[in-house]
Amino acid sequence: MAEPRQIPFRGGGFRPQRIPGVGLVVFVALIALTEWGTRAGWISNLTLPRPSDVAQTLIDLWQSGMLMQHMAPSLSRLAVGSALGVTAGIGIGVLIGLFSMVRAGLIPLVSALFPIPKIALLPLFVIWFGIDEGSKYALIALGTFTPTVVATFGAVDNVDRTLIRMGQSFGLSWWSIVAKIVLPGALPGILSGLRISLSIGIILLVAAEMLGAQYGIGAYILQAGSLYDLERLFAGVVILSALGVTLSWVISRIETRMLRWRT
Repeated sequence: MAEPRQIPFRGGGFRPQRIPGVGLVVFVALIALTEWGTRAGWISNLTLPRPSDVAQTLIDLWQSGMLMQHMAPSLSRLAVGSALGVTAGIGIGVLIGLFSMVRAGLIPLVSALFPIPKIALLPLFVIWFGIDEGSKYALIALGTFTPTVVATFGAVDNVDRTLIRMGQSFGLSWWSIVAKIVLPGALPGILSGLRISLSIGIILLVAAEMLGAQYGIGAYILQAGSLYDLERLFAGVVILSALGVTLSWVISRIETRMLRWRT
């Protein structure tokens, strides 16, 4: 008698599986291929520098103390500007999602601000807030504000209305429904929007630091580009990439901790 065939479980709901090490292998292979191409002459040094030279530049930056001299003001600007933009964006996005009057009044304004390239507003912010830190904070704040608003009220709109009606049928107060149903249900969408907002914040940080900043990753890249120093230029790009990956990892940890109920 044949043994019964085991049928694999199909109720995973397309949940992604964590496969450790694959991303690192792809990254290392790409770096090794670039290193080989530059050394063999297939890739011109005027197009791409050797990854080993970029790594040595990063080591020299660290040993000289210049890395932290440029990183500290950039992190400060990104933290202050993003905190202002994200906090205001989440608050207004929740209000738009909850109140029809607020939605009717602010949706047209947000829709008008959203497609404007925020970098184009930098000269205006310089006129308003000066060439120092104020204009940089304002640019990053506005750049993170609009996508956070859109992501937040979209997440509130997508909360299952059946759960809200169930809470009403059990006699929950308005505030209890918002705190126990709406906000937890909207949190995944808000955190997903936060990834996009912070990525935009990094882009605007670089643009802001290229105008009137002596120190910062954007100023460092601008100086390297003006001297056609590709090793320093790519070192700055690597630093920005590492900053983006770190922020994404932090948000992933927050999602894991705050959204355990989804698993």
